[in-house]
Amino acid sequence: MNETEMNAATSPQARFFALIPCAGNGSRAGTAGPKQYERVGGQPMIWHTLSAFAGVKRIARTLVVVAPTDGFFERNPTTSALVVACGGATRAASVANGLRELRRAGAVDNDWVLVHDAARCLITPELIDRLIDTCADDEVGGLLAHPLADTLKLGEGGRVASTIARGDKWQAQTPQMFRLGMLRQALEGAGDSITDESSAIEAMGLKPLLVEAGGQNFKVTYPEDFAMAEAVLRGRR
Repeated sequence: MNETEMNAATSPQARFFALIPCAGNGSRAGTAGPKQYERVGGQPMIWHTLSAFAGVKRIARTLVVVAPTDGFFERNPTTSALVVACGGATRAASVANGLRELRRAGAVDNDWVLVHDAARCLITPELIDRLIDTCADDEVGGLLAHPLADTLKLGEGGRVASTIARGDKWQAQTPQMFRLGMLRQALEGAGDSITDESSAIEAMGLKPLLVEAGGQNFKVTYPEDFAMAEAVLRGRR
């Protein structure tokens, strides 16, 4: 019996933890500092993200991974989340470090971890609950995603090389929900080049569930995205 199976055998009911990588600098956003701390809808973007997870009672604990030089949460100590300055050079490294911190905080390999982008500030408790409800009894886990509506072009030298059929294409979103032990093992095998957790799981030969979410759960990436996020938040109010 391996370590994951031993944890499963001794943990009668898996818990749900959230892990928010928050160590990026958001260079494409055109902001003076990390984009996750820019104000959207009257408050820093990260507050919207954390508020959504705080609204899901099944989340046992939320852990935020920040860069070692980050001082935002020290200046703004108003969250119940566990904030740890263990951010790495890549997203994969930050998530792997965060998983180790969750273990120190009491999580076990059989528990579920929902990894979510700090800059997807329009996530809602309803979407988080949808993901949990869909994946909690699955052997692999899954992710929120949105069916692709646009036509895809393959570029070559600034010109269109070909058109890619969109019928079976999805835009990956977050949260992405997997067992802590499985995700830890997947990240160790995949290395730092992956851009989402599902890719690491897929590299193990597994097929995560696609859980349909709306187009509003986009990642604030470019300068114009801030205005779009503001408009969505105003519409919700």
